[in-house]
Amino acid sequence: FTGEICAFKIHGQEMPFEAVVLNRTSGEGRLRAKSPIDCELQKEYTFIIQAYDCGSGPSGTNWKKSHKAVVHIQVKDVNEFSPAFKESVYRSTVTEGKIYDSILQVEAIDEDCSPQYSQICNYEIVTTDVPFAIDRNGNIRNTEKLSYDKQHQYEIMVTAFDCGQKHATEDVLVRVNVKPVCKPGWQDWDKRIEYKPGSGSIPLFPSIHLETCDGPVSSIRTTIELQTNYIGKGCDRETYSEKSLQKLCGASSGAIDLLPSPSATTNWTAGLLMDNNDMIFKFDGKQGAKIPDGIVPKNLTDQFTITLWMKHGPSPGLRAEKETILCNSDKTEMNRHHYALYVHNCRLVFLLRKDFDQADTFRPAEFHWKLDQICDKEWHYYVVNVEFPVVTLYMDGTTYEPYLVTNDWPIHPSHIAMQLTVGACWQGGEVTKPRFAQYFHGSLASLTIRPGKIESQKVISCLQACKEGLDINSLESLGQGIKYHFNPSQSVLVMEGDDIENINQALRKVSYINSRQFPTAGIRRLKVSSKVQCFGEDVCISIPDIDAYVMVFQANEPKITISGMDHFARPAAQFESERGVILLPDIRIVSTVTKMEHPVDLKERDRAKKPVLLEEMLHNLDFCDILVIGAELDPEQECLELDHVELQGKHLDATNSTAGYSIYGVDSMYNYEQVLRQIRYRNWYTSATFDRKFKVKCSELNGRYTSNEFNLEVNILHSSNSNFMDHVNHMIVQPQFLQSVHHSEASITTIHNSVVPSVATIVIIICVSILIFIITLGVYRIRTAHQHSSADNEGSKENEMDWDDSALTITVNPMEKYEKPHQTEEESEEEDIEDEDEDTTSAESDDSEEEEDEEEDEEEVIVQKADKQNGTRQEQLEWD
Repeated sequence: FTGEICAFKIHGQEMPFEAVVLNRTSGEGRLRAKSPIDCELQKEYTFIIQAYDCGSGPSGTNWKKSHKAVVHIQVKDVNEFSPAFKESVYRSTVTEGKIYDSILQVEAIDEDCSPQYSQICNYEIVTTDVPFAIDRNGNIRNTEKLSYDKQHQYEIMVTAFDCGQKHATEDVLVRVNVKPVCKPGWQDWDKRIEYKPGSGSIPLFPSIHLETCDGPVSSIRTTIELQTNYIGKGCDRETYSEKSLQKLCGASSGAIDLLPSPSATTNWTAGLLMDNNDMIFKFDGKQGAKIPDGIVPKNLTDQFTITLWMKHGPSPGLRAEKETILCNSDKTEMNRHHYALYVHNCRLVFLLRKDFDQADTFRPAEFHWKLDQICDKEWHYYVVNVEFPVVTLYMDGTTYEPYLVTNDWPIHPSHIAMQLTVGACWQGGEVTKPRFAQYFHGSLASLTIRPGKIESQKVISCLQACKEGLDINSLESLGQGIKYHFNPSQSVLVMEGDDIENINQALRKVSYINSRQFPTAGIRRLKVSSKVQCFGEDVCISIPDIDAYVMVFQANEPKITISGMDHFARPAAQFESERGVILLPDIRIVSTVTKMEHPVDLKERDRAKKPVLLEEMLHNLDFCDILVIGAELDPEQECLELDHVELQGKHLDATNSTAGYSIYGVDSMYNYEQVLRQIRYRNWYTSATFDRKFKVKCSELNGRYTSNEFNLEVNILHSSNSNFMDHVNHMIVQPQFLQSVHHSEASITTIHNSVVPSVATIVIIICVSILIFIITLGVYRIRTAHQHSSADNEGSKENEMDWDDSALTITVNPMEKYEKPHQTEEESEEEDIEDEDEDTTSAESDDSEEEEDEEEDEEEVIVQKADKQNGTRQEQLEWD
């Protein structure tokens, strides 16, 4: 036993190994693990082992041990773990337009213990088509310049591989935000601002602010410009005619419109080119208009005013010719210009040559103004005030003095007739054939001349004032550090300050306002330009301009309706009287708006949207015409008249002609009604006239909205008919009823359009005759009953009613109405009057009243016997 090896012993604390003897004789043994070995827990083990012999016996109680041997064990790794990323999401922000070496680094770990399996050998971007790449160390870079406008944020998925090519079980999300390069400029504003009519004042940029990229700003100047020059005459002024505006602004009367809308009385503008608005005339260098003699007085005196709207660009051609706006020249023989207003090389020139009088001295003859606005192709309002020898120009409400005065001799007086023209100058002499010359290129509107009076600054400011423009909400809250300035038309606002936050707050208060009830729909462009100054420098930051626009929606169009009595007849004597006959005593003008109703109920949504007529809306009118239908009025025997006292205190004027009567001026519908109700028709020779027809038509906004055509027919009742009617009326009608026959709107002489006048007269006579017959019959029956009452008083009621109905005859008035609720107003009026007559007749004594009651009972019995019915009284027959 002593020569054999019996055991091996391991010295160490809790080693997971054991040694077993395989062959005692040879001493061969085996080292093995007692439990599973995990490299991740311990990569290597070192311990001491000794061998023991069997000793004196198998029990080994007295055995010997060998020397100590050191055992070193390394644990081989298995690739059992996958790589895992340290973060669940990676984020980074980059600035657009740059290429980065490394935007961010991702990192994965592997829990395997060996370098082969625990090291991450590679990273890979899983998401395709992204402008990024990743290296072996997990660094992500961009492969091209990123653009904020193209994409604000990128999301990419990344995976990792260990050196055993095992990839991560879960990919990681990487978010890359792209921020714009810090550009100085206005931020948080909308390009489109919507405006609904009637909204008042709305802010344009409620949340705007300025980004300066931390620049050292010392001051900022901002200009907001509202561009409305293409709308009519700009500033949404295509509303009323110049005459109406002058009346509204309190200008002195007497202005003569040289460019009126073409009509029968103002036909000299018929051949001119017109814009879509019939108040604007376009001149292309080929047209001129002659103003007829008598429109403008030949002698304008030393005081007069010329007003006009003009849009003009640079003159065509190398050698710019004079372009005539208004010219008064010799009609024949000579070619002298007495006064003229023209454009020459972007200068406005006014020529005025007076006639010789007592003083034959040099006098100023030409007045020049050089203004950029004359050639900027935009609308401007010009007023030339002449107070000889001083001439002043107002352009858009601002005063300009002439810079060049040419002195010249006065013109020798002559008897040559003069020709006033617009758009060109008449050359009557010094040429073989008289012709137009010096044509105008551009657009003109509202050209007026006012002899004998110059306009005040207040009226001129009112005339060019805007109905729409820029506004500032709550001026007092702008702050002390903000300076602001409006131009006269409030289309340009300049604000200046040294604090950016104050400027931001001020710009948020800038709003758009349109005070018109029916504004012109369309786009108004907005431009905001800014200049920033830095400390010690002139301009350090460039701020891009804002280009936005206000979208003005179409207003709900009003429907103007004229109503009233459309047919009446009067005796000829009334037409021949000094006051004549009032044509429209009850005319009514109303305006309504139709809106679409949006149903709330789901069931109603399938149905078509129903238009709902809203209540009346109040607005102004600018003219009403009463036109004669058929042959024009004969001034020898008939006319329309109006007392001009009726126009006092109103913004109204009136013109009269054989074609009708025209009332014009911007005023309320109520005032128009009041004036129309006073217009009278007189005819002092009625024998040749039986009827007259008129039509009434009203307008708002210079014809943009027009009313219905209200037709009126007037019949003249001639002497034979009227005398007969007067006789009848005096016989049977109370005085109050007589008045209603002549004057009441609901009188019996009112006849509907469908009835011919002669037939109407016959019907009236028949009705009156029947009426007389019925009243006479009634009175006769009452008196008969009164005579028999004493004899019949003794008999009982039954005996009274005992009639012999064998040959009963009942006479019924054909005009009786059995159904009381369906009676017309006229019938009820007549019945009331007849009742009064009966009461007067029967009120002579109490006995007669009793007899009348008995008479009614008798009538009732007749009807009941005829129907073979007995019962209580059910219906009482009434006669008209």
